[in-house]
Amino acid sequence: MIAGVILAGGLSRRMGGGDKCLLPLGGRPILGHVIDRLRPQVDLLGLNANGDAARFADFGLPVFPDSIEGYAGPLAGVLAGMDWAAGQGADHIVTAAADTPFFPTDYVIALRTARVADESPLAMAMTPGEGDRLDRHPTFGLWPVDLRDDLRQALEGGLRKVVAWTEPHGCARAIFHDRSTDPFFNINTPDDLAKAGEMLDAEGA
Repeated sequence: MIAGVILAGGLSRRMGGGDKCLLPLGGRPILGHVIDRLRPQVDLLGLNANGDAARFADFGLPVFPDSIEGYAGPLAGVLAGMDWAAGQGADHIVTAAADTPFFPTDYVIALRTARVADESPLAMAMTPGEGDRLDRHPTFGLWPVDLRDDLRQALEGGLRKVVAWTEPHGCARAIFHDRSTDPFFNINTPDDLAKAGEMLDAEGA
């Protein structure tokens, strides 16, 4: 069983603070678009967010905060998701950032396929960059919940960088080719929000 975890625990500094996932895109919150993308791909769905959970009540999702204090980055959200999913009987989670509304509808199956083919415990989404470079998308990955105690220990020891934890364990690369637009485009600034509106219009054209 795979649980989907939407990561909304960041500080949104470049957007001026607050919950950027609640900003309107195409007449409804960004988070609504993310939920619509991820829900059909997973067995259950939850939201990692810090602060008052009541502000997300309209979405009908379980909300759980980071268990590591001090805004320790996306890995803290991954750990919170692992702990929640383990209590639900799931053996893996897939994560998606709450500010990235256009990720692929075949995202989860691509991660699973890459993990099995590579015989790795973890998988991360990647897209082709310039030349032979691959661009990592570290908030988009497949994570086994039985590694949660290992991750907890690493975070308590001060580790914050996602790839510094994933690479030693073995992390498959799920490469998303031939997309007309960046499927992992994320909204960090007001200009990004305007561009996302244009992308949404083009998607619906």
